[in-house]
Amino acid sequence: MAPQNGNNPAFENYYLDIYGGRWKALRESLLAPPSQTAYGEGLLEPYYLDRASVLAASSLILKDHETGEAVKTILDACAAPGGKSLVLASRMGPGTGLLSNEFSSQRRRRLAAVLDRYLPPETRARVRVAGFNAAAAAGRKSERGRFDAVLLDAPCSSERHVLRDEKALAQWTAARPRFLSQRQWSLLSAAFLLLRPGSSLVYATCALNPEENDGVAGKLMKKYSGSCILERPGFPEGEETAWGRLILPDVSGGSGPLYVARFRKKA
Repeated sequence: MAPQNGNNPAFENYYLDIYGGRWKALRESLLAPPSQTAYGEGLLEPYYLDRASVLAASSLILKDHETGEAVKTILDACAAPGGKSLVLASRMGPGTGLLSNEFSSQRRRRLAAVLDRYLPPETRARVRVAGFNAAAAAGRKSERGRFDAVLLDAPCSSERHVLRDEKALAQWTAARPRFLSQRQWSLLSAAFLLLRPGSSLVYATCALNPEENDGVAGKLMKKYSGSCILERPGFPEGEETAWGRLILPDVSGGSGPLYVARFRKKA
């Protein structure tokens, strides 16, 4: 059903079922300008991004679980536009390398431009940009266990964008979260296989619906119950969910929405 005065009844009812009486205030916060912070640690100039994104990228553990030494290889699996890669790069140890991956060639060019502009040359030299299909990468056994830390900020419903885009809102159906959750599961399960035992994995989305958040994280915990350890994100902001934390803009000064779940692959 097409939106009426910026309203899609299917969309409204879907999120009203999830958030109840909170939905009105949450919807209004999504339509307000997003809150951004100037992240400048280790950069040539500050980069403006959502504070929740900084928290997500900072949640990835970049030290070996047993030795406490800096990890050697980090993967940012879906890296564009590059803000989280900047946070990761600024936190790298001197012997650490980062692979910032983006499958879309257009978004990959934007990613490379951001890295070139904001990273000092000595840091930029340790960040490579790639364009492989992250969901299919683990199909090659030689790639499994390749990375010491993986951040997956997965493509998602991005309801904040949908509400601001008349065409996207008109086209929205409940099939969208279902379809995206399947794609996210492909990415997350592949990320887990690419991860070296003993290492850290962070899964993040900017989705509001549980299907793309706890639904996907819980599937990982169930499938790999013998080797996947839940490690709560190390920040107090947001609301605790079954498997992670959810930062919502109506109660976080405009930050988010952002869902973050953190795991460790059993050694």
